[in-house]
Amino acid sequence: MPDGALPVLDVRGLKTVFRTRSGEIHAVNSVSFMLRPGELLGVVGESGSGKSVTMMSLIGLLPSPPAEVRAGQVMLGGQDLLRISPRELQDVRGAKVGFVFQDPMTSLNPVFTVGSQIMEPLIRHMGLTKAQARDRAAELLALVGIPDAKARLKAYPHQFSGGMRQRVMIAIALACDPDVLIADEPTTALDVTIQAQILELVKDLRQKLGMAIIWITHDLGVIAGIADRVMVMYGGQVVEQGPVAQLFSDPRHPYTRALLKTIPSLTGERSGRLQVIEGQPPIMTAAPTACPFRARCAHAFDLCHVENPARRPLDARPVGEGHDVACHWSPEGA
Repeated sequence: MPDGALPVLDVRGLKTVFRTRSGEIHAVNSVSFMLRPGELLGVVGESGSGKSVTMMSLIGLLPSPPAEVRAGQVMLGGQDLLRISPRELQDVRGAKVGFVFQDPMTSLNPVFTVGSQIMEPLIRHMGLTKAQARDRAAELLALVGIPDAKARLKAYPHQFSGGMRQRVMIAIALACDPDVLIADEPTTALDVTIQAQILELVKDLRQKLGMAIIWITHDLGVIAGIADRVMVMYGGQVVEQGPVAQLFSDPRHPYTRALLKTIPSLTGERSGRLQVIEGQPPIMTAAPTACPFRARCAHAFDLCHVENPARRPLDARPVGEGHDVACHWSPEGA
């Protein structure tokens, strides 16, 4: 990723709520980040931290109602995706932004062949004929490592293993050469051997195609091996983000530090039991006016209970471009 390159995706102040019978749930709270060409951004956090909802909000994948994107700006190729029509947004999905979901068995249509599902965006977004789309679909299956690709176009999803179905989902997401690929925990439902194969596939495709990738996961170990930058989310907001090596070697937010201590060591460097983060994530029934992590934080003090900290830079670069953190506490003052 060229340093200082203009972002391919620029998200500012994104807010998403869910309207329920018992009130509103503030799932995404003023999230801002940018993604540069060729960059892989890892998004980490516990279940319920807002990772998936944030990324689905960007391209209108949440059902409305109950979801409502209440504020923000999502700039992609000169367009604000929150201000364009539903028809224009459909053209963006698949053509400019590819999305790989967690469970390929529920994401693929069981009554259509794999070939027809790969061909659909090629015909719709790129205007290819059926013959051209079929040839391109075979190329895509071969690209993601499925043998005898041309013959497998006629197969149905149930005729593929879990790992192969995920490869098919990646092929569909890549069909129209999107600027951005969003992968929402794509290896969670797979065994560790297949997970490793999918991760190697993504590394290889990124090198070949040079696309920007957002990789959503709860697994910091995965992020350590593939990401350029890491964005840590908690309570629907970004609590820390920065270059992967810097964030792993010098984490500043207590939540990030706690997450890193839950990773098992393969080298035997850590002694004793793995640490756990006591307590539960907050249910965001109102926009946060205090630090959402305060109830689980060993470093919380009076200010944390009355003021939600803004992100502040830890280096000379602006927030979102270098290493920044949203925390009142500082390790230097501890």
